[in-house]
Amino acid sequence: MSNQPYEGYGEGYDPYAQQQQPQQAQQQQAQAWPGQQQAYDDPQAAQQYTQQWQGQTWDTQVQQSRPSASDLAYFPPQNYQAPTPSYDSHPPVTAPPAPPAADEAVGYGPPSLAGNARITDAQRARLEGRSPIIEPGMQPAGLTALLALLLSVTAQIGSYALVVPLVVLQAVTAAGWFRLNGMWPARQGIALAFAGALVADVALLAAGRDNGPAAILGTLGVWVLLSLVMQLRSHADPDTRITSLMATVASAALAIVATGHLAADPDAVTVGAAAVAVAILARALPLPTVASVVVSLLAAAGAGIAVGGMTGLGAKGALLGAVAAGCALIGHRVASYDYPSRFVHFTAGVALPLAAAAPAVYVLGRALA
Repeated sequence: MSNQPYEGYGEGYDPYAQQQQPQQAQQQQAQAWPGQQQAYDDPQAAQQYTQQWQGQTWDTQVQQSRPSASDLAYFPPQNYQAPTPSYDSHPPVTAPPAPPAADEAVGYGPPSLAGNARITDAQRARLEGRSPIIEPGMQPAGLTALLALLLSVTAQIGSYALVVPLVVLQAVTAAGWFRLNGMWPARQGIALAFAGALVADVALLAAGRDNGPAAILGTLGVWVLLSLVMQLRSHADPDTRITSLMATVASAALAIVATGHLAADPDAVTVGAAAVAVAILARALPLPTVASVVVSLLAAAGAGIAVGGMTGLGAKGALLGAVAAGCALIGHRVASYDYPSRFVHFTAGVALPLAAAAPAVYVLGRALA
């Protein structure tokens, strides 16, 4: 009998104690399963069973010893360097990986200048050093001046003659506003806004100029309600419906408010439209913004004095022309915002100055007449 520990086990292994365990287990098995007593009569079979039983109950966590070379032979070779064996019964706890950076967490980097679907044309223009405000230019200004002169001349002829250029103005206003807001095609919204303008024109012609505010405000209230009902029946998502509702209401309001040219005094329409034509042409000149605005207002005041002397308003036409030109410049600025397209310039850029000047023409015309 050798004093060396049993091969394959730790130094704390006792072979004498292990030989007594099979005999006790055999007695327990004989008491538990009497029908299997014959299976353990053979000592070799019992010894073989004992070796299997001993191998299955050996626990590495209890022994807390280094594995021998024969134990490591059962593991396949690894390409990495084996870590230092730990004698702790609990496995080592590794720190969790660091969270990704902010840019890596969202999955995309900063916006590029070449093209990015997440930014608008106005934002891209700012990143590239360009202004998001692009004015319509001389050609749309010429069309605005032509339409304004038609309003100025037909106002002296009569209400039914004034309706013809007014309907054109209202149609272009309805179409241009939707395109300015990035909604195209929007046939239902354009048709609804234009229909409201036509109803306002008919109501005003039927009620007369004295009842103009009631006809305009009444039509506007009904059309806001119709726009709300139309959007409630839509199957689009809530954000899209809210955006469409606001665009439809604003387009209908601008087209209906343009009816104020029909409700205003004819002399006021003549002076105001002429002042708008001169102001928009002066605004299209290649001048700095501040200088261009000042020149436009002064030119409009001069045109108001000139045309007012021909109609009977006299020097009062300077105030009317300047105020109408100021409203027209606001509409011109709105049509230039957010990097618009060429189609916007030839619709909203043409119509918004005249549509925005309609309330001033009506109010000042009634006050100065």
